[in-house]
Amino acid sequence: MVGVALPSIQSDLGMTTSSLQWVVSGYVLGYGGLLLLGGRTADLLGRRRVFLAALAVFAVASLLGGLMNDGTLLIAARFVKGISAAFTAPAALSIITTTFAEGPARNRALSIFSACGASGFSLGLVLSGLLTEIGWRWTFLMPVPIAIIALIAGLRLLSRGEERGEGGHDLLGAATITAAMLLLVFTVVEAPQVSVLRTVLSVVGVVVLVALFVVVERRVRHPLVRLGILRSAPLVRANIGLVILFGSYVGFQFVAMQYFQNLLGWSALHTALAFLPAGLLVAITSTKMGKLADRFGTAPLIALGTLSLIAGYVQFLRVDEHPSLATMVLPGMVLLGIAFALTFPSLNIQATNGVRDEEQGLASGLLNTSGQVGGAVVLAVVTAVLTSGSQADPIAGFRAAITVSVVFALIGLVVALTGVRFRSRTKTTADEKVFEMV
Repeated sequence: MVGVALPSIQSDLGMTTSSLQWVVSGYVLGYGGLLLLGGRTADLLGRRRVFLAALAVFAVASLLGGLMNDGTLLIAARFVKGISAAFTAPAALSIITTTFAEGPARNRALSIFSACGASGFSLGLVLSGLLTEIGWRWTFLMPVPIAIIALIAGLRLLSRGEERGEGGHDLLGAATITAAMLLLVFTVVEAPQVSVLRTVLSVVGVVVLVALFVVVERRVRHPLVRLGILRSAPLVRANIGLVILFGSYVGFQFVAMQYFQNLLGWSALHTALAFLPAGLLVAITSTKMGKLADRFGTAPLIALGTLSLIAGYVQFLRVDEHPSLATMVLPGMVLLGIAFALTFPSLNIQATNGVRDEEQGLASGLLNTSGQVGGAVVLAVVTAVLTSGSQADPIAGFRAAITVSVVFALIGLVVALTGVRFRSRTKTTADEKVFEMV
């Protein structure tokens, strides 16, 4: 809902485009920085307990965000909300993957999970358009009663008898990887506004922290992240795929909101309705993706979806001051909807298959971290391109910014195609299939 409300927030609080980016990036910073910790915490302390506690914090942070009158405080509330989501999201996904056995049952469950997410996305866009017309604060307040309802439902429906993971807490590993993720996201978000030297030094700091984390994980008895999990080629491809999917789309959505509302003068509701076909298409078709994954495998679906993603972005390279709904906006949104319907459930399935139950939270945390880091990186690049070219020639600036999403999607297609070729080679022997899962 926040995406549609951004122009209204900017106008009401007097925020610059660069500071407005932090309304999105502040959430991403808290979310992406602590997802690995959140996922592993769910494995160790219990998924039900972590999910419910984080959901309560999410509700409080949403309430505070709707009451803020200062841009900095609003960003702070978004940061806390992101932290709570860093514990909620991997716990939620791992509850599903440990409840349903790997195969058709889990694939269908994950497809329904994706459909629910898409339905929330579609409904959020429309509600945001309606609520922003009343006041942007309602886009922050609306999640509060929904989170409370989900909290009550979770208390009643989630099993209390779940097993907790074995092992101690890797505090040093948690500190180093959390610091690395926070610094990484902060670096890419701030890069357009600071000197090259500062950016380089920050990148060096990230590398040092990651190296220290790897050393710690190789030495401690109960690591936060078992590094061997990264030997799974399908899991790695799924994580790269979500970097591309989420990253390119977050950048595109930011540009599209500026284009529709600031340049064309569309209302928040009009803008939300423009995005609605994509969300509805995902909500309607995502439940079928489990059967398609059972029949064809996830790799071909991801490749086909990424191709549709590219085609959707290319449609919007035709932006001008008088866009055609019938020939540009609607076809582009339909292509993006097809892309999400094919790729998002498939990436979730691919990232969690072959992972032990006691590490499902970790796998979910890795996947969500990839999406958030991708969103932060691409959004930072898109914002830099947009702000550098928008004053001289706004249309050229929008096209250049959308091109960034096209380029990232092309990279994603290359990665997805390697998965298709890998799958065809590994059909030769049963032993090689087992190795792929391990």
